[in-house]
Amino acid sequence: MNSKSTSSQDAKSSFSMDDFAKALEQHDYQFHKGQVVRGKVETHESDGAYVDIGGKSLAFLPVDEASLRRVTDLSIVLPLQEERDFLIIREQDADGQVTLSVRQMEIKQAWDNLADMQEANQTVQARVTGINKGGVTVEVQGLRGFIPRSHLVERDNLESLVGEKLTASFLEVSADTNKLVLSQRQATRSVAITQIEVGQLVEGKITGVKPFGVFVDLDGITGLLHIKQVSQTYIESLASLFQVGQIIKALIVDIDESKGRVSLSTRVLENHPGEVLENMADVMESAEARSERARKNLTR
Repeated sequence: MNSKSTSSQDAKSSFSMDDFAKALEQHDYQFHKGQVVRGKVETHESDGAYVDIGGKSLAFLPVDEASLRRVTDLSIVLPLQEERDFLIIREQDADGQVTLSVRQMEIKQAWDNLADMQEANQTVQARVTGINKGGVTVEVQGLRGFIPRSHLVERDNLESLVGEKLTASFLEVSADTNKLVLSQRQATRSVAITQIEVGQLVEGKITGVKPFGVFVDLDGITGLLHIKQVSQTYIESLASLFQVGQIIKALIVDIDESKGRVSLSTRVLENHPGEVLENMADVMESAEARSERARKNLTR
């Protein structure tokens, strides 16, 4: 009786173990490329780490996929037994092992962050990593970017910029095309424009004379002296009054920070209509005193 009972228990035990093994083999863990899974790092190796994500085999994370930045010590970026998310970048092999990445997740997060910063018109710190014919390459939050020469403050000695951190604004942010283009000059203008105000007398150099107005460089900011703001009287031609390189003083009458536009006026400095045309030198020489009166009129 006892012998039969023992035999029966062994059979049940043997059956349940076989059944468990078959169930384990047939179980679909539903691990797919592109899936984010939760896991814990079990061991560190010279070429990567093994991670428990609940599969029948430990998943593998290559050292190159451990972080967006260069990794010299896996234990710092991936501590043992710390639970976190991982991205599956290669599906199960014959042994049921999948390949994971943290780096790819961080790349997506970095692109999302920069897109949000661009939307909010924020600036970013860009470290110059190299130079080429068109400008400089930069590193921004682990991503590779580019600043065209025309958008640099220092356009001639590019070699001196390598290793430097530049404040830049965004021209193009596209994760789809892996394109990140920035502007140091635009960022510089954005900062400078916050340091000026309506009613302020400024001095600058004329950089362009057009039929509709005069462009003036104000230490990195471009101001426009529209033809209607030059004098209280009619002006037939601005080319007869102004030339490129000429230094003039004018009052700021409007600032559009969102578009980076500054509107200037010499009209408000006149004591009588046409004075700018008749005696430009006198208007410029006494511009400080005249601006006091003009500023009061602007704020009324």
